[in-house]
Amino acid sequence: MTPLERPVELGNKEFYTPEEIAAYEKKRGHDLNRDRRDGSAEADLTRAYNDGWFDRGAHLASDRRTSRLIDPPNGRFPAMTPAAAKKYQEMHAWLAQHADDGPETRTLSDQCLIFSQSGPPFIPGNYNNFYQIAQATGVVAIFSEMGHQARIIPITDRPHLPPNIRQWAGDSVGHWEGESLVIDTTNFRAADQSRFGVQYDGMSDENLHVTERLTRTGPNTITYRATVVDPTVYTQPWTLEFPMAKSEHPVYEYACHEGNYALADILSGARAREKAAQKK
Repeated sequence: MTPLERPVELGNKEFYTPEEIAAYEKKRGHDLNRDRRDGSAEADLTRAYNDGWFDRGAHLASDRRTSRLIDPPNGRFPAMTPAAAKKYQEMHAWLAQHADDGPETRTLSDQCLIFSQSGPPFIPGNYNNFYQIAQATGVVAIFSEMGHQARIIPITDRPHLPPNIRQWAGDSVGHWEGESLVIDTTNFRAADQSRFGVQYDGMSDENLHVTERLTRTGPNTITYRATVVDPTVYTQPWTLEFPMAKSEHPVYEYACHEGNYALADILSGARAREKAAQKK
């Protein structure tokens, strides 16, 4: 139930006290409950994807943090550069008219291409937050439940791929620093749709650099930390952190492409609205 960004009113407060946790969980649980029917018709419609689809848990994470973002100190995303902010506004103005033009103009998650949980970096979502981590000689594989995607990370001192070879999840290279697996990722695909914040931000990921650290903190726990550097978009780097706990539950298949009926439904609905408007 820990939010990605810290509520503004908390300022630089990093942790809840044990006494504050119960009150937070009660309020957060109420705010996130999508089975509520105590608002306007519009509010009810936004909650139509009801709680049966979600798996957020009922408690604050074990680290008691007030946000997943730990740097900047206010626990919120840093400001965009002036050029990026301008492009962001232009993209949103364009999308107000063209978001339903075709499959290419829908979000990357609508297209089953990129999900926050599959990273990099890993960003917890509303459901499907399980991972399987497998090690073999010279390689680590991290399989994400969300999107049914696997990252194959060589543990090597080889350089990154040439800059002209770009991939949706970038080019990851790993090495060990004591008890921490450090994963360095560059060579992200240059695209008008980015993976952070609002799905459409109109920026390119081509200058994105992500450094992840997975540190074993106990027999059943790992601390995950990732730092994002993208000078084209952000005025400073930002870092997120969260604890991962071992689970014996299975990871289910997420057949997004094979069962992506929503994308066709969204676009057919848009065409139906256009025909209705023409008749009027």
